[in-house]
Amino acid sequence: MGAPPHRPHHQAKAQHAVCAIVTVSDTRTPESDASGVCIRALLEEGGHRILSYAILPDDPGRIRAHLEELFGVPGLDAVIVDGGTGLAPRDTTYEAVTGLLEKRLDGFGELFRMLSYQQVGSAAMLSRAVAGVARGKIVVSLPGAPAAVELAMQKLLLPELGHMVHLVRG
Repeated sequence: MGAPPHRPHHQAKAQHAVCAIVTVSDTRTPESDASGVCIRALLEEGGHRILSYAILPDDPGRIRAHLEELFGVPGLDAVIVDGGTGLAPRDTTYEAVTGLLEKRLDGFGELFRMLSYQQVGSAAMLSRAVAGVARGKIVVSLPGAPAAVELAMQKLLLPELGHMVHLVRG
């Protein structure tokens, strides 16, 4: 049983998003950031525009400060963060992001873990992927593994991002 087709109004009101990509990692560089490259390529392929790209260390204060700065950028619709969602001591992206969310989209994390379970089994429960809205911006926090990023982008975010933008813009 597959997903039901989108309703006609859903497609008619979908909009292209202006996005920022934030990779959280103590080790990645622009040359080695496969997840950031994947996010960029898939967004652009979907007709969305990239306004900003940054790599930040696993430091919750720096993550929060950068997100707050992005929330003030006029015309920015969505911030996609990858990395730092696991259980290691340096994985603090979840805490930084959820502390800023005004509305949580709990279904995102639930569906991501369900889809991940189909690929990696019980290890899916180790992901703290989350999404929501903060200061009028869509915020999505993904694991840093390229396969997880591709799964979330292809199966969840890209099919709904334009509609999410429409809903958040009002």
